[in-house]
Amino acid sequence: MRVLISVSDKRGVAGFARRLAEMGAEIISTGGTHKLLEEEGIPVTGISEVTGFPECLDGRVKTLHPAVHGGILAMRDKEEHMEQLKKLNIQTIDIVAINLYPFRETIRKQEVTLEDAIENIDIGGPAMLRSSAKNHRDVVVICDPSDYGPVLEELIEKGGVSYATKYRLALKVFDHTAAYDAMIAEYLRKEGARVLGKTEEDLPETLTLTFEKAQELRYGENPHQKAAYYKEVRPYEGSLARAVQLHGKELSFNNINDANGALEALKEFEEPAVVAVKHANPCGAAVGENIYEAYGKAYEADPVSIFGGIIAANRTIDRETAEEIHKIFVEIVIAPDFTEEALAVLRQKANIRLLELPSIGQTPPEGELDLKKVSGGLLVHSRDDLLFQEELQVVTKRQPTPDEMEQLKLAMKVVKHVKSNGIVIARDNRTLGIGPGQVNRIWAVENAIRQATGDLQGAVMASDAFFPFDDCVAAAGAAGITAVIHPGGSLKDQDSIDKADELGMAMVITGVRHFKH
Repeated sequence: MRVLISVSDKRGVAGFARRLAEMGAEIISTGGTHKLLEEEGIPVTGISEVTGFPECLDGRVKTLHPAVHGGILAMRDKEEHMEQLKKLNIQTIDIVAINLYPFRETIRKQEVTLEDAIENIDIGGPAMLRSSAKNHRDVVVICDPSDYGPVLEELIEKGGVSYATKYRLALKVFDHTAAYDAMIAEYLRKEGARVLGKTEEDLPETLTLTFEKAQELRYGENPHQKAAYYKEVRPYEGSLARAVQLHGKELSFNNINDANGALEALKEFEEPAVVAVKHANPCGAAVGENIYEAYGKAYEADPVSIFGGIIAANRTIDRETAEEIHKIFVEIVIAPDFTEEALAVLRQKANIRLLELPSIGQTPPEGELDLKKVSGGLLVHSRDDLLFQEELQVVTKRQPTPDEMEQLKLAMKVVKHVKSNGIVIARDNRTLGIGPGQVNRIWAVENAIRQATGDLQGAVMASDAFFPFDDCVAAAGAAGITAVIHPGGSLKDQDSIDKADELGMAMVITGVRHFKH
Protein backbone atom coordinates (compact mmCIF):
# COMPACT_ATOMS: atom_id res chain seq x y z
CA MET A 1 0.00 0.00 0.00
CA ARG A 2 1.40 3.40 -1.03
CA VAL A 3 0.09 6.59 0.53
CA LEU A 4 0.67 10.17 -0.63
CA ILE A 5 0.27 12.81 2.11
CA SER A 6 0.65 16.56 1.54
CA VAL A 7 -1.35 18.82 3.83
CA SER A 8 -1.41 22.45 4.92
CA ASP A 9 -3.77 21.60 7.81
CA LYS A 10 -1.58 19.24 9.80
CA ARG A 11 -4.08 18.32 12.51
CA GLY A 12 -3.85 14.59 13.20
CA VAL A 13 -1.63 13.87 10.21
CA ALA A 14 1.32 12.45 12.19
CA GLY A 15 -0.89 9.96 14.01
CA PHE A 16 -2.57 8.97 10.74
CA ALA A 17 0.76 8.44 8.96
CA ARG A 18 2.29 6.55 11.88
CA ARG A 19 -0.61 4.09 12.01
CA LEU A 20 -0.41 3.52 8.24
CA ALA A 21 3.35 2.97 8.45
CA GLU A 22 2.77 0.40 11.21
CA MET A 23 0.43 -1.39 8.80
CA GLY A 24 3.27 -1.60 6.26
CA ALA A 25 2.35 1.35 4.04
CA GLU A 26 4.98 3.36 2.16
CA ILE A 27 4.43 7.03 2.96
CA ILE A 28 5.26 9.61 0.26
CA SER A 29 5.21 13.28 1.15
CA THR A 30 6.24 16.82 0.16
CA GLY A 31 7.66 19.97 1.70
CA GLY A 32 6.50 20.84 5.20
CA THR A 33 4.54 17.63 5.64
CA HIS A 34 7.63 15.56 4.78
CA LYS A 35 9.65 17.52 7.35
CA LEU A 36 7.01 17.03 10.06
CA LEU A 37 6.77 13.28 9.50
CA GLU A 38 10.55 12.93 9.58
CA GLU A 39 10.69 14.86 12.86
CA GLU A 40 8.06 12.50 14.25
CA GLY A 41 10.26 9.54 13.37
CA ILE A 42 7.89 8.19 10.70
CA PRO A 43 9.52 6.55 7.65
CA VAL A 44 8.76 8.80 4.69
CA THR A 45 9.81 9.03 1.04
CA GLY A 46 10.26 12.46 -0.53
CA ILE A 47 8.24 13.27 -3.62
CA SER A 48 11.44 13.94 -5.60
CA GLU A 49 12.51 10.32 -5.04
CA VAL A 50 9.26 9.23 -6.73
CA THR A 51 9.34 11.67 -9.65
CA GLY A 52 13.11 11.76 -10.16
CA PHE A 53 12.76 15.53 -10.42
CA PRO A 54 13.44 18.14 -7.72
CA GLU A 55 10.78 20.37 -6.24
CA CYS A 56 11.27 23.77 -7.89
CA LEU A 57 10.02 27.33 -8.28
CA ASP A 58 9.63 27.81 -4.52
CA GLY A 59 7.58 24.63 -4.32
CA ARG A 60 5.17 25.68 -7.06
CA VAL A 61 6.06 22.52 -9.02
CA LYS A 62 6.47 19.23 -7.20
CA THR A 63 3.56 16.81 -7.75
CA LEU A 64 2.60 17.71 -11.34
CA HIS A 65 4.32 14.64 -12.77
CA PRO A 66 3.27 11.40 -14.54
CA ALA A 67 4.84 9.34 -11.75
CA VAL A 68 2.27 10.86 -9.39
CA HIS A 69 -0.82 11.20 -11.56
CA GLY A 70 -0.16 7.94 -13.40
CA GLY A 71 -0.01 6.14 -10.07
CA ILE A 72 -3.30 7.72 -9.03
CA LEU A 73 -5.32 7.53 -12.26
CA ALA A 74 -4.43 4.03 -13.44
CA MET A 75 -7.50 1.75 -13.40
CA ARG A 76 -6.42 -1.37 -11.56
CA ASP A 77 -8.83 -3.70 -13.39
CA LYS A 78 -7.70 -2.47 -16.81
CA GLU A 79 -4.83 -4.66 -18.00
CA GLU A 80 -3.62 -2.08 -20.54
CA HIS A 81 -3.22 0.55 -17.80
CA MET A 82 -1.27 -1.76 -15.54
CA GLU A 83 1.05 -2.86 -18.36
CA GLN A 84 1.78 0.79 -19.20
CA LEU A 85 2.65 1.53 -15.55
CA LYS A 86 5.05 -1.44 -15.56
CA LYS A 87 6.79 -0.25 -18.75
CA LEU A 88 7.07 3.29 -17.36
CA ASN A 89 8.24 2.05 -13.97
CA ILE A 90 5.36 3.82 -12.19
CA GLN A 91 3.87 2.37 -9.03
CA THR A 92 0.23 2.80 -8.01
CA ILE A 93 -0.80 5.14 -5.18
CA ASP A 94 -3.63 3.78 -3.08
CA ILE A 95 -4.44 6.53 -0.57
CA VAL A 96 -4.13 10.26 -1.17
CA ALA A 97 -4.49 12.67 1.76
CA ILE A 98 -4.37 16.26 0.58
CA ASN A 99 -5.69 19.56 1.80
CA LEU A 100 -5.14 22.79 0.01
CA TYR A 101 -3.18 25.98 0.51
CA PRO A 102 -5.08 28.15 3.01
CA PHE A 103 -6.64 30.55 0.52
CA ARG A 104 -9.71 31.14 2.70
CA GLU A 105 -7.66 31.92 5.80
CA THR A 106 -5.40 34.20 3.76
CA ILE A 107 -8.17 36.39 2.29
CA ARG A 108 -9.81 36.70 5.71
CA LYS A 109 -6.76 38.55 7.02
CA GLN A 110 -7.38 42.24 7.53
CA GLU A 111 -4.44 43.51 5.48
CA VAL A 112 -4.24 40.78 2.84
CA THR A 113 -2.74 41.83 -0.49
CA LEU A 114 -3.67 40.51 -3.91
CA GLU A 115 -0.14 39.07 -4.20
CA ASP A 116 -0.54 37.13 -0.94
CA ALA A 117 -3.90 35.79 -2.07
CA ILE A 118 -2.54 34.63 -5.43
CA GLU A 119 0.42 32.86 -3.80
CA ASN A 120 -2.08 30.86 -1.75
CA ILE A 121 -3.90 29.49 -4.79
CA ASP A 122 -3.11 25.78 -4.84
CA ILE A 123 -2.45 24.12 -8.21
CA GLY A 124 -1.05 20.65 -7.62
CA GLY A 125 -3.35 19.91 -4.67
CA PRO A 126 -6.65 20.26 -6.56
CA ALA A 127 -5.20 18.28 -9.47
CA MET A 128 -4.30 15.36 -7.19
CA LEU A 129 -7.60 15.52 -5.33
CA ARG A 130 -9.60 15.51 -8.53
CA SER A 131 -7.50 12.71 -10.05
CA SER A 132 -8.02 10.60 -6.92
CA ALA A 133 -11.73 11.35 -6.72
CA LYS A 134 -12.20 10.49 -10.37
CA ASN A 135 -10.53 7.12 -9.78
CA HIS A 136 -12.23 6.57 -6.42
CA ARG A 137 -12.95 2.89 -7.15
CA ASP A 138 -9.24 2.27 -6.72
CA VAL A 139 -8.03 5.22 -4.63
CA VAL A 140 -9.06 6.41 -1.18
CA VAL A 141 -8.97 10.21 -1.19
CA ILE A 142 -9.07 12.34 1.96
CA CYS A 143 -9.34 16.14 2.02
CA ASP A 144 -10.61 16.53 5.60
CA PRO A 145 -8.63 15.48 8.72
CA SER A 146 -11.87 14.31 10.34
CA ASP A 147 -11.88 11.39 7.88
CA TYR A 148 -8.54 9.94 9.04
CA GLY A 149 -10.24 8.02 11.84
CA PRO A 150 -13.02 6.36 9.80
CA VAL A 151 -10.55 5.30 7.08
CA LEU A 152 -8.14 3.78 9.61
CA GLU A 153 -11.02 2.03 11.33
CA GLU A 154 -12.10 0.31 8.10
CA LEU A 155 -8.52 -0.62 7.19
CA ILE A 156 -7.99 -2.20 10.62
CA GLU A 157 -11.35 -3.96 10.92
CA LYS A 158 -11.97 -4.96 7.29
CA GLY A 159 -8.56 -4.87 5.68
CA GLY A 160 -9.74 -2.32 3.14
CA VAL A 161 -12.03 0.66 2.58
CA SER A 162 -15.58 0.05 1.35
CA TYR A 163 -16.82 1.47 -1.94
CA ALA A 164 -19.50 3.42 -0.06
CA THR A 165 -16.81 5.22 1.93
CA LYS A 166 -14.68 5.82 -1.17
CA TYR A 167 -17.69 7.30 -2.96
CA ARG A 168 -18.55 9.54 0.00
CA LEU A 169 -14.97 10.80 0.19
CA ALA A 170 -14.83 11.43 -3.58
CA LEU A 171 -18.02 13.47 -3.47
CA LYS A 172 -16.60 15.45 -0.56
CA VAL A 173 -13.53 16.21 -2.66
CA PHE A 174 -15.51 17.56 -5.59
CA ASP A 175 -17.58 19.71 -3.22
CA HIS A 176 -14.34 20.93 -1.67
CA THR A 177 -12.50 21.75 -4.90
CA ALA A 178 -15.59 23.37 -6.44
CA ALA A 179 -15.95 25.62 -3.40
CA TYR A 180 -12.23 26.38 -3.47
CA ASP A 181 -12.29 27.48 -7.11
CA ALA A 182 -15.51 29.43 -6.62
CA MET A 183 -13.97 31.22 -3.65
CA ILE A 184 -10.98 32.25 -5.76
CA ALA A 185 -13.19 33.45 -8.63
CA GLU A 186 -15.41 35.43 -6.26
CA TYR A 187 -12.43 37.05 -4.55
CA LEU A 188 -10.80 38.04 -7.84
CA ARG A 189 -14.11 39.37 -9.18
CA LYS A 190 -14.53 41.63 -6.15
CA GLU A 191 -10.89 42.73 -6.32
CA GLY A 192 -11.26 43.54 -10.02
CA ALA A 193 -12.81 46.96 -9.47
CA ARG A 194 -9.91 47.98 -7.23
CA VAL A 195 -7.15 46.48 -9.39
CA LEU A 196 -8.48 47.56 -12.78
CA GLY A 197 -10.14 50.77 -11.71
CA LYS A 198 -13.88 51.41 -11.53
CA THR A 199 -15.56 49.95 -14.59
CA GLU A 200 -19.18 49.33 -15.47
CA GLU A 201 -19.31 45.61 -16.07
CA ASP A 202 -22.12 43.28 -16.99
CA LEU A 203 -23.11 40.58 -14.57
CA PRO A 204 -20.90 37.50 -15.12
CA GLU A 205 -21.92 34.88 -17.67
CA THR A 206 -21.51 32.21 -15.00
CA LEU A 207 -21.92 32.95 -11.31
CA THR A 208 -19.88 30.92 -8.85
CA LEU A 209 -20.39 31.58 -5.14
CA THR A 210 -19.17 29.88 -1.98
CA PHE A 211 -21.08 29.67 1.28
CA GLU A 212 -20.13 27.64 4.35
CA LYS A 213 -22.62 26.04 6.71
CA ALA A 214 -22.67 28.05 9.94
CA GLN A 215 -25.34 26.04 11.74
CA GLU A 216 -28.14 23.57 11.34
CA LEU A 217 -31.52 25.14 12.08
CA ARG A 218 -34.37 23.37 13.85
CA TYR A 219 -36.59 24.04 10.84
CA GLY A 220 -37.23 26.56 8.07
CA GLU A 221 -40.06 29.06 7.71
CA ASN A 222 -42.37 26.28 8.89
CA PRO A 223 -41.74 23.24 11.12
CA HIS A 224 -41.99 20.74 8.25
CA GLN A 225 -39.13 22.40 6.31
CA LYS A 226 -35.47 21.46 6.78
CA ALA A 227 -33.08 24.40 7.07
CA ALA A 228 -29.51 25.51 7.65
CA TYR A 229 -27.73 28.87 7.83
CA TYR A 230 -24.82 29.40 5.43
CA LYS A 231 -22.38 32.30 5.61
CA GLU A 232 -20.17 33.87 3.01
CA VAL A 233 -16.48 33.03 3.27
CA ARG A 234 -15.64 36.71 3.77
CA PRO A 235 -18.81 38.59 4.85
CA TYR A 236 -18.46 42.36 5.03
CA GLU A 237 -18.00 43.89 8.48
CA GLY A 238 -21.50 45.32 8.93
CA SER A 239 -23.35 42.17 7.89
CA LEU A 240 -25.47 39.98 10.14
CA ALA A 241 -22.95 37.17 9.61
CA ARG A 242 -20.46 39.23 11.64
CA ALA A 243 -22.73 39.55 14.67
CA VAL A 244 -21.78 37.77 17.90
CA GLN A 245 -24.57 36.28 19.99
CA LEU A 246 -24.17 37.26 23.64
CA HIS A 247 -27.26 35.60 25.07
CA GLY A 248 -30.30 33.47 24.29
CA LYS A 249 -31.17 30.31 22.43
CA GLU A 250 -30.11 29.58 18.87
CA LEU A 251 -31.45 31.77 16.09
CA SER A 252 -34.21 30.30 13.95
CA PHE A 253 -34.69 30.64 10.18
CA ASN A 254 -37.26 33.42 10.65
CA ASN A 255 -35.11 35.12 13.31
CA ILE A 256 -32.21 35.38 10.90
CA ASN A 257 -34.36 36.60 8.02
CA ASP A 258 -36.12 39.22 10.14
CA ALA A 259 -32.93 40.36 11.85
CA ASN A 260 -31.33 40.88 8.44
CA GLY A 261 -34.33 42.99 7.36
CA ALA A 262 -34.09 45.11 10.49
CA LEU A 263 -30.37 45.59 9.96
CA GLU A 264 -30.81 46.61 6.31
CA ALA A 265 -33.40 49.24 7.24
CA LEU A 266 -31.29 50.53 10.13
CA LYS A 267 -28.38 51.27 7.78
CA GLU A 268 -30.43 54.06 6.22
CA PHE A 269 -29.92 56.16 9.37
CA GLU A 270 -26.86 57.95 10.74
CA GLU A 271 -28.53 59.62 13.74
CA PRO A 272 -29.56 57.52 16.78
CA ALA A 273 -32.23 55.20 15.38
CA VAL A 274 -34.25 52.10 16.19
CA VAL A 275 -36.05 49.88 13.71
CA ALA A 276 -38.50 47.20 14.80
CA VAL A 277 -39.36 44.40 12.37
CA LYS A 278 -42.06 41.75 12.43
CA HIS A 279 -42.47 39.09 9.72
CA ALA A 280 -39.87 40.76 7.48
CA ASN A 281 -41.61 44.17 7.53
CA PRO A 282 -40.74 47.23 9.59
CA CYS A 283 -43.46 47.78 12.18
CA GLY A 284 -41.91 50.83 13.81
CA ALA A 285 -38.95 53.09 13.16
CA ALA A 286 -37.78 56.30 14.77
CA VAL A 287 -34.84 58.61 15.36
CA GLY A 288 -34.08 60.58 18.49
CA GLU A 289 -31.52 62.61 20.38
CA ASN A 290 -30.34 59.35 21.93
CA ILE A 291 -31.15 55.65 21.67
CA TYR A 292 -33.54 55.73 24.63
CA GLU A 293 -35.69 58.36 22.90
CA ALA A 294 -35.47 56.56 19.56
CA TYR A 295 -36.61 53.29 21.12
CA GLY A 296 -39.53 54.97 22.89
CA LYS A 297 -40.76 56.46 19.62
CA ALA A 298 -40.30 53.22 17.69
CA TYR A 299 -42.31 51.39 20.36
CA GLU A 300 -45.08 53.99 20.26
CA ALA A 301 -45.25 53.61 16.46
CA ASP A 302 -46.88 50.19 16.91
CA PRO A 303 -46.88 48.81 20.48
CA VAL A 304 -48.89 45.77 19.36
CA SER A 305 -46.80 44.50 16.43
CA ILE A 306 -43.45 45.01 18.15
CA PHE A 307 -44.39 42.19 20.54
CA GLY A 308 -42.35 39.15 19.47
CA GLY A 309 -40.44 41.22 16.93
CA ILE A 310 -36.84 42.18 16.21
CA ILE A 311 -35.27 45.40 17.51
CA ALA A 312 -32.22 46.88 15.79
CA ALA A 313 -30.42 49.92 17.23
CA ASN A 314 -27.41 51.81 15.89
CA ARG A 315 -26.15 53.03 19.27
CA THR A 316 -25.14 51.26 22.51
CA ILE A 317 -28.06 49.87 24.48
CA ASP A 318 -27.89 51.40 27.96
CA ARG A 319 -29.63 50.38 31.17
CA GLU A 320 -32.59 52.76 30.70
CA THR A 321 -33.31 51.49 27.20
CA ALA A 322 -32.85 47.88 28.30
CA GLU A 323 -35.40 48.35 31.09
CA GLU A 324 -37.97 49.58 28.56
CA ILE A 325 -37.26 46.66 26.20
CA HIS A 326 -37.51 44.27 29.16
CA LYS A 327 -41.15 45.25 29.67
CA ILE A 328 -42.22 43.39 26.52
CA PHE A 329 -41.35 40.14 24.78
CA VAL A 330 -39.02 40.52 21.81
CA GLU A 331 -37.13 37.82 19.94
CA ILE A 332 -33.88 39.68 19.21
CA VAL A 333 -32.08 42.88 20.09
CA ILE A 334 -29.17 43.71 17.80
CA ALA A 335 -26.92 46.66 18.55
CA PRO A 336 -23.28 47.75 18.24
CA ASP A 337 -22.79 47.30 21.98
CA PHE A 338 -24.55 46.77 25.31
CA THR A 339 -23.49 48.21 28.64
CA GLU A 340 -22.94 45.68 31.42
CA GLU A 341 -25.99 47.09 33.22
CA ALA A 342 -28.11 46.65 30.09
CA LEU A 343 -26.95 43.05 29.70
CA ALA A 344 -27.82 42.32 33.31
CA VAL A 345 -31.37 43.57 32.71
CA LEU A 346 -31.94 41.82 29.38
CA ARG A 347 -30.41 38.51 30.45
CA GLN A 348 -33.16 38.09 33.01
CA LYS A 349 -35.18 36.63 30.13
CA ALA A 350 -33.70 33.30 29.06
CA ASN A 351 -35.02 33.27 25.49
CA ILE A 352 -34.22 36.77 24.24
CA ARG A 353 -31.35 36.73 21.73
CA LEU A 354 -28.81 39.51 22.11
CA LEU A 355 -26.58 40.14 19.09
CA GLU A 356 -23.58 42.45 19.18
CA LEU A 357 -22.38 43.98 15.91
CA PRO A 358 -19.86 46.81 16.47
CA SER A 359 -19.77 47.67 12.74
CA ILE A 360 -23.58 47.82 12.51
CA GLY A 361 -23.59 51.02 10.45
CA GLN A 362 -21.19 49.79 7.80
CA THR A 363 -22.80 49.34 4.40
CA PRO A 364 -21.97 46.61 1.86
CA PRO A 365 -19.03 47.21 -0.47
CA GLU A 366 -19.72 48.56 -3.93
CA GLY A 367 -20.68 45.87 -6.39
CA GLU A 368 -22.35 43.60 -3.84
CA LEU A 369 -25.05 41.46 -5.47
CA ASP A 370 -28.51 40.62 -4.21
CA LEU A 371 -29.80 37.12 -4.93
CA LYS A 372 -33.25 35.56 -5.03
CA LYS A 373 -33.79 31.85 -5.64
CA VAL A 374 -36.59 30.85 -7.98
CA SER A 375 -37.58 27.40 -9.21
CA GLY A 376 -34.87 26.22 -11.58
CA GLY A 377 -32.83 29.40 -11.41
CA LEU A 378 -31.50 32.43 -9.60
CA LEU A 379 -32.42 36.09 -9.96
CA VAL A 380 -29.41 38.36 -9.49
CA HIS A 381 -29.29 42.14 -9.34
CA SER A 382 -27.22 44.88 -7.77
CA ARG A 383 -28.31 46.06 -4.33
CA ASP A 384 -30.86 48.83 -3.90
CA ASP A 385 -28.32 51.25 -2.46
CA LEU A 386 -29.87 54.51 -3.74
CA LEU A 387 -32.56 56.28 -1.71
CA PHE A 388 -33.49 59.07 -4.10
CA GLN A 389 -31.93 61.33 -6.71
CA GLU A 390 -29.72 64.14 -5.46
CA GLU A 391 -32.31 66.77 -6.42
CA LEU A 392 -35.76 66.09 -5.02
CA GLN A 393 -38.49 67.66 -7.17
CA VAL A 394 -41.38 69.51 -5.59
CA VAL A 395 -44.22 69.33 -8.12
CA THR A 396 -47.04 71.08 -6.24
CA LYS A 397 -47.83 74.74 -5.69
CA ARG A 398 -47.12 74.38 -1.98
CA GLN A 399 -43.57 73.66 -0.88
CA PRO A 400 -43.13 71.24 2.04
CA THR A 401 -42.01 72.89 5.27
CA PRO A 402 -38.49 72.03 6.50
CA ASP A 403 -40.01 69.70 9.11
CA GLU A 404 -42.25 68.02 6.54
CA MET A 405 -39.22 67.46 4.31
CA GLU A 406 -37.33 65.78 7.15
CA GLN A 407 -40.31 63.55 7.90
CA LEU A 408 -40.72 62.70 4.21
CA LYS A 409 -37.09 61.57 4.07
CA LEU A 410 -37.54 59.43 7.16
CA ALA A 411 -40.67 57.84 5.72
CA MET A 412 -38.90 57.09 2.44
CA LYS A 413 -35.99 55.45 4.27
CA VAL A 414 -38.45 53.09 5.94
CA VAL A 415 -40.78 52.39 3.00
CA LYS A 416 -37.76 51.32 0.96
CA HIS A 417 -37.65 48.24 3.23
CA VAL A 418 -41.39 47.52 3.34
CA LYS A 419 -42.77 44.74 1.14
CA SER A 420 -44.48 46.14 -1.96
CA ASN A 421 -46.92 47.69 -2.41
CA GLY A 422 -45.71 49.69 0.58
CA ILE A 423 -46.84 52.87 2.31
CA VAL A 424 -45.37 54.61 5.37
CA ILE A 425 -46.91 57.48 7.32
CA ALA A 426 -44.63 59.47 9.63
CA ARG A 427 -44.55 62.46 11.97
CA ASP A 428 -42.39 63.63 14.88
CA ASN A 429 -39.39 61.56 13.75
CA ARG A 430 -41.22 58.24 13.88
CA THR A 431 -43.52 56.12 11.81
CA LEU A 432 -47.24 56.31 12.57
CA GLY A 433 -48.65 53.76 10.17
CA ILE A 434 -47.22 51.17 7.76
CA GLY A 435 -49.15 49.45 4.99
CA PRO A 436 -47.09 46.58 3.56
CA GLY A 437 -47.49 43.99 0.85
CA GLN A 438 -50.82 44.86 -0.77
CA VAL A 439 -51.85 43.95 -4.30
CA ASN A 440 -52.97 47.49 -5.00
CA ARG A 441 -51.69 50.78 -3.66
CA ILE A 442 -54.94 52.20 -2.33
CA TRP A 443 -55.31 49.20 -0.01
CA ALA A 444 -51.78 49.86 1.29
CA VAL A 445 -52.73 53.50 1.93
CA GLU A 446 -56.00 52.55 3.63
CA ASN A 447 -54.25 49.96 5.82
CA ALA A 448 -51.56 52.43 6.85
CA ILE A 449 -54.20 55.00 7.78
CA ARG A 450 -56.39 52.48 9.58
CA GLN A 451 -53.52 51.00 11.62
CA ALA A 452 -51.87 54.32 12.42
CA THR A 453 -51.08 55.11 16.03
CA GLY A 454 -51.84 58.72 16.80
CA ASP A 455 -53.37 61.74 15.13
CA LEU A 456 -52.53 62.02 11.43
CA GLN A 457 -53.06 65.75 11.22
CA GLY A 458 -49.87 67.21 9.78
CA ALA A 459 -48.34 63.80 9.07
CA VAL A 460 -46.54 62.87 5.84
CA MET A 461 -46.75 59.79 3.62
CA ALA A 462 -44.20 57.90 1.49
CA SER A 463 -44.89 55.38 -1.25
CA ASP A 464 -42.35 52.91 -2.64
CA ALA A 465 -43.68 53.41 -6.20
CA PHE A 466 -45.79 55.93 -8.10
CA PHE A 467 -49.48 56.61 -7.47
CA PRO A 468 -51.37 55.13 -10.46
CA PHE A 469 -54.46 57.24 -9.68
CA ASP A 470 -55.29 60.23 -7.52
CA ASP A 471 -57.28 58.11 -5.04
CA CYS A 472 -54.20 57.55 -2.83
CA VAL A 473 -53.58 61.27 -2.49
CA ALA A 474 -57.28 61.89 -1.84
CA ALA A 475 -57.35 59.28 0.94
CA ALA A 476 -54.20 60.74 2.49
CA GLY A 477 -55.59 64.28 2.41
CA ALA A 478 -58.88 63.17 3.95
CA ALA A 479 -56.92 61.61 6.85
CA GLY A 480 -55.07 64.86 7.59
CA ILE A 481 -51.80 64.08 5.83
CA THR A 482 -50.24 67.26 4.47
CA ALA A 483 -47.29 66.08 2.34
CA VAL A 484 -46.48 63.01 0.24
CA ILE A 485 -43.37 61.64 -1.42
CA HIS A 486 -43.17 59.03 -4.18
CA PRO A 487 -40.96 58.12 -7.18
CA GLY A 488 -43.30 59.47 -9.87
CA GLY A 489 -43.40 58.06 -13.37
CA SER A 490 -47.08 57.25 -13.78
CA LEU A 491 -48.90 58.28 -16.94
CA LYS A 492 -51.39 59.91 -14.57
CA ASP A 493 -48.89 61.70 -12.32
CA GLN A 494 -50.58 64.99 -13.15
CA ASP A 495 -53.90 63.75 -11.74
CA SER A 496 -52.23 63.12 -8.37
CA ILE A 497 -50.44 66.46 -8.50
CA ASP A 498 -53.71 68.25 -9.25
CA LYS A 499 -55.42 66.46 -6.36
CA ALA A 500 -52.62 67.48 -4.01
CA ASP A 501 -52.93 71.10 -5.13
CA GLU A 502 -56.70 70.93 -4.66
CA LEU A 503 -56.19 69.74 -1.07
CA GLY A 504 -53.37 72.15 -0.27
CA MET A 505 -50.84 69.34 0.09
CA ALA A 506 -47.15 69.28 -0.84
CA MET A 507 -45.83 66.57 -3.15
CA VAL A 508 -42.21 65.54 -3.70
CA ILE A 509 -40.95 63.30 -6.51
CA THR A 510 -37.81 61.19 -5.88
CA GLY A 511 -37.29 59.60 -9.30
CA VAL A 512 -36.25 56.29 -7.67
CA ARG A 513 -38.60 53.34 -7.21
CA HIS A 514 -38.14 50.88 -4.32
CA PHE A 515 -40.12 47.72 -5.06
CA LYS A 516 -39.32 44.96 -2.56
CA HIS A 517 -40.77 41.48 -3.07
